[in-house]
Amino acid sequence: MDARWIKSRHSNAEGNCVELAPLTDGGIAMRNSRDPDGPALVYTAAELAAFLAGAKDGEFDHLL
Repeated sequence: MDARWIKSRHSNAEGNCVELAPLTDGGIAMRNSRDPDGPALVYTAAELAAFLAGAKDGEFDHLL
């Protein structure tokens, strides 16, 4: 996958982060930054928007 990966500025030095990349078909790829050659999950923009809205509302806070 030839993509321009973006890492959050909130990532830490231990590499505990994910990276995202916009795809030409409108999808968004997500990968583990510690395994850049590993698999990437691909989501639609709507799927990622729904996830981000839930994260902003704290719906996943209990997982941490």
